[in-house]
Amino acid sequence: MSDEGTTVTVPGAPEPDEPNGAAEETRTRAPIPVASLNDPHLQVAARNPRRTELIIEILFGLGILCFAAFGAVYWVDIGNFWSYGLTLGLGFFFLGVGLTAWGKYLMPQGPFVEERHELRSSDADRAALSAALVQRTDVVVRRRGVLGGLLAAGLAVFGITALFPLLRSLGPNPGTALQRTNWKKNSLLVDTNGRPIHRDDLEPGGLVTVFPQGYENDPQAQAYDQTVLMRPQYTSFTTKPGRGDWTPAGYVAYSKICTHLGCPVGLYEQQLQLLVCPCHQSMFNIYKGAYPQFGPAARPLPQLPLKIDSAGYLRAQRSYNQPVGPSFWERTTRPQWHW
Repeated sequence: MSDEGTTVTVPGAPEPDEPNGAAEETRTRAPIPVASLNDPHLQVAARNPRRTELIIEILFGLGILCFAAFGAVYWVDIGNFWSYGLTLGLGFFFLGVGLTAWGKYLMPQGPFVEERHELRSSDADRAALSAALVQRTDVVVRRRGVLGGLLAAGLAVFGITALFPLLRSLGPNPGTALQRTNWKKNSLLVDTNGRPIHRDDLEPGGLVTVFPQGYENDPQAQAYDQTVLMRPQYTSFTTKPGRGDWTPAGYVAYSKICTHLGCPVGLYEQQLQLLVCPCHQSMFNIYKGAYPQFGPAARPLPQLPLKIDSAGYLRAQRSYNQPVGPSFWERTTRPQWHW
């Protein structure tokens, strides 16, 4: 036992003049070890900053030239996959090496020592951080203006040339092609070889893809003029009221462009009398005006009115009764007759 008023010192306990737990707080706020600055490359860059900037400028310039070369060979379509990959890969390589060198040799390297602290920084630390950010931003933006400009130019050139594959992949503008095809009054039906279709060419169950004469070899016109011609029977029939004379000698013709997403509707199920789209299995009843009986298509296939001339060849009475292809925002349901 000790006399009253005697102080007993316990090993490891805080000193009397320290608040309880202050020693533990001091131990937890030890500085964090940082990396040494003995890297010889960093020392060389520090002694010759302008030479380092020049090397990075050259790398950025080479990257820009490679991106521009990629855009050129892709736009004029004179390259192959090797030239595309080489120019684009070298552009990324030079730009990436230059950006990495900029960050390693020209950005402030430290050492940066920060004590452990609670989650919320003190007001003094926050003010110091703001001041450091302003100072380092001034170093990066104002003193390295040429590098920043070249980096921005490289990214801009790449962004523009990256649009070239997208623009080239969109294909030609259809314009009003979906609303007004090349089918007109008395257009002669021909196959892909340009041979006119005679009334005796198809037996019941037969099918052939036809085009208006003069457009069978036009790739752009074929995209929206293609029509599927069938002969389900020998005698004419009515697909919908008002179309009693559209199927002479049992021939019926519909647009081959699916009204769902534009796939070619080229499969004919004779037993069920259905036209089938192979892409998403939309099925159209040829006896009911190509009304969709199954699948995602929401509209019937446009029907082409037919007639047989005095020589026995099939011709169009006029154009389709509505625009062909899938729905689009400016589509109209009014007939687009071509007389």
